[in-house]
Amino acid sequence: MDPAAPGVIVTLKDVAAASGVSISTASRALDERTTSRSAAAAHVRKIAEELGYRRNSFASSLRRGETRTLGVLVPRLSDTVMALMFEELERAAADRGYFAMVATSGDEPDDERRAAETLLDRNVDGLILATARLDDELPRLLRERRVTHALVLRTDGVSPSALGDDEVGGYLAVRHLIDLGHRDIAVVTGPSFTSTAVGRLAGARRALDEAGLGLPEEWVQAGGYGIENGLLTGERLLGASRRPQAIFAANDNIALGIIAAAHRHGLTVGTDLALVGYNDTPLSAMLPTPLTSVRVPLDQIARAAISLITEPDKEPRVRKFMPTLIPRESSRRPRRAPEDADSRRP
Repeated sequence: MDPAAPGVIVTLKDVAAASGVSISTASRALDERTTSRSAAAAHVRKIAEELGYRRNSFASSLRRGETRTLGVLVPRLSDTVMALMFEELERAAADRGYFAMVATSGDEPDDERRAAETLLDRNVDGLILATARLDDELPRLLRERRVTHALVLRTDGVSPSALGDDEVGGYLAVRHLIDLGHRDIAVVTGPSFTSTAVGRLAGARRALDEAGLGLPEEWVQAGGYGIENGLLTGERLLGASRRPQAIFAANDNIALGIIAAAHRHGLTVGTDLALVGYNDTPLSAMLPTPLTSVRVPLDQIARAAISLITEPDKEPRVRKFMPTLIPRESSRRPRRAPEDADSRRP
């Protein structure tokens, strides 16, 4: 069968007539959501391909009250983790027949609400937020308005959420340093309004408590998740009269800033200072001294988030995925471990 002439739009009616079936039968055969494997349906699809038919998924979705689009809200796409998270969400959405569009908020609540409203004005079928704050009103408002939504990477503990188990991740990072023989360990966390920072710090404290080790308050530094925070906090920690042997950074960006601060102080990461990051971004393994980091399964989180949107009543509503420690050269045994290291290890 010859395809339609250039510029001629082939309609569903044309496909039905050429296939010798009704329009409703042709529509069912070409619906990718419920693709039939019958010989008749295969015949219709073959005719449609030969004619050059293109199904108008947008119009079909509107007739069903759907747009098959999802809005994704992230703090910023310049953050490697957020960019990678969106790519995984985009891929997982496409597997379910959805198109994902992204907006950024800069981690500002007012901008977050405006961006969410903009996405909702475009009739998205659901919102996925990587911006949730522990003091954020937006998830509550979405619940009250019965807007289908899911939180990723961060959670408020109430809305449907898909994230890594941050407390386990923080525990793994600091337990690794303790097992190497380090005793003077500092922690640089992210913003206190994020569940990620709270969870990772809680896990770090648990590991230290189990080992009978303290965490001086001056060795707990909080701030943004950017490289700048790592540099500033690294300067404070490494420029003090008593500096830590090892540092757990709550993400790889912070760790990069600490590496820069160590260089300024004439210290070599992996030799003079042990360092562990979080998220295991692609750059981590490529640094001159490859960075030990905690890997989070972004692909699993993305698939779970899409499932929370497409199957909103499915349990559990908060889904946590196990992180994995990836040891590299940035964390080694101290040059001289304390004499009683073995006796103090639980």
